[in-house]
Amino acid sequence: METEAKPKEAEPLSEDVEKGDGETTSHTDAGNATTQDSSISNGDDADDKQETVDLKIIWNKNKYDLKIPVDSTGAKLKERIHSLTGLPPAMQKVMYKGLLPEDKTLREIRVTNGAKIMVVGSTINDVLAVNTPKEVIQQEVKAEENKKEPLCRQKQHRKVLDKGLFHIMTVSLSPSQERLPTVPLSGMFNKSGGKVRLTFKLEQDQLWIGTKERTEKVPMGSIKNVVSEPIEGHEDYHMMAFQLGPTEASQYWVYWVPAQFVDAIKDTVLGKWQYF
Repeated sequence: METEAKPKEAEPLSEDVEKGDGETTSHTDAGNATTQDSSISNGDDADDKQETVDLKIIWNKNKYDLKIPVDSTGAKLKERIHSLTGLPPAMQKVMYKGLLPEDKTLREIRVTNGAKIMVVGSTINDVLAVNTPKEVIQQEVKAEENKKEPLCRQKQHRKVLDKGLFHIMTVSLSPSQERLPTVPLSGMFNKSGGKVRLTFKLEQDQLWIGTKERTEKVPMGSIKNVVSEPIEGHEDYHMMAFQLGPTEASQYWVYWVPAQFVDAIKDTVLGKWQYF
């Protein structure tokens, strides 16, 4: 009897061992699952692990700091610049040691950390502002001029004009516009009341302003502007100013310029496209 009972008592022990092995296996599997889960990363983590470069973007006198993966293409860089500046990629000219290619990576063109990237381009609003129709600009300028007191009524000019037209011109007057005469244009006066002679040296691209004391040889390219206005009561003549410096304070005034030569003088000095 005792011999038969021993095997029966051993059977529960065998089941416990099997259960223990099952539990051990279960924990091990759970441990493996935990290990596998911890090795999974999202896309952001992957981007963070990419090698990046810090760039200084310079556009329109503004500076922007940009961190971007070094394996990004030039096209991708333009997209990031767009997000910083609002400048569309199609209107960007990106420069780093020359024009930056869109199809190559920053690594391939050897962009280094801290590199300065120059960007040239205009936003759509800037382009529209620049391309305002010329006719609109002309109308605005003329409207402003109409608001001002006529030049010939201003005190600084009256002291010369009030002396009257007492000089003798070297050319005859004409109601139509004419080309510049081949001889010096004389018989006019400056702000001091002295006689003035204008000689247009086209082969030297110079305007010679001659007085009794001296002759000033002025490069036409240095003349910033030319303004003129008919003299009231003597519309066949104009008063004209040559702006020799950056401000209106540098204007050299000439009075009693024959009206028939006004357009030709402006064309010669400024070029037709530079004035209206």
